[in-house]
Amino acid sequence: MSLTRFGGPLSRKLPETRTFTVEGPAHSLLLEPFRRRVRAVVDDVVVLDTVDGALLFETGLGPQLYVPEGDVRADLLSPSDTTTHCPFKGDATYRHLTVGDRTVPDAVWAYPDPKPDTPWLAGLVALPMGAADRWFDEDVEVLGHLPDPYHRVDLRPTGRRVTVTAPDGSAVASSSSAVLLDETGLDVRFYLPRTDVQAELTRTDTTTVCPYKGVSTYWTVSTGGTSVVDGAWSYESPTDESRGIAELVCFSDDFTVTVEGPRRPAGTPAGPAPGRRGGRSR
Repeated sequence: MSLTRFGGPLSRKLPETRTFTVEGPAHSLLLEPFRRRVRAVVDDVVVLDTVDGALLFETGLGPQLYVPEGDVRADLLSPSDTTTHCPFKGDATYRHLTVGDRTVPDAVWAYPDPKPDTPWLAGLVALPMGAADRWFDEDVEVLGHLPDPYHRVDLRPTGRRVTVTAPDGSAVASSSSAVLLDETGLDVRFYLPRTDVQAELTRTDTTTVCPYKGVSTYWTVSTGGTSVVDGAWSYESPTDESRGIAELVCFSDDFTVTVEGPRRPAGTPAGPAPGRRGGRSR
């Protein structure tokens, strides 16, 4: 499970299907070491280079990288008048980041005098992902954001028959060679070989980025009188961890996806239905 979202122990809403309790404030913080080298680049200049970074997890939020102040180029920073207050961390000060003729305002923040509960923030600074052009996790370029160690993507080939139907009831796809993709906190998705798709697929200009799967390609799905723009997506060159879905196609919630289940003798109860997890997967 995720730590800070999707029903995890530091999420804003805990699931009812649990026996544990979380003692402490409604908003909690946890700082954990990130044990790999991280670099941030602006206009081909490395502005951050660290092997001592840490991820700060806050209730309901994704992790934010904090690094020792000395791991950011001090000669590129200048003071800012901006300050903000966090009731859980304290008063933040900001600095601008300038590379050549380009300035990123308020790019770096820190808590020089943090709250008594978070003294370990002293001496650390944060640079948000959007403040740099490129990020590297060791020598791999980061897509979207640094990977969350509590977030998983599991791929499983499945022989269950998966059928996809258009809004007008016409057949879109049918396959017994799909790949099930189960991603933390999101609904299970099924990726199908294109050879098992009866509908016409036309590539669009839409793309999205997933840190765990890669850069997606979108398709308009046309069957008879139905045409759904960006109704399907694929990962033509996925990340190594998701290479099992390379060039397979997944369909949006505009379509009805039916998955064959196990055959049970008549009268055998199916068992309790698992709770639906929130979120939509891509």
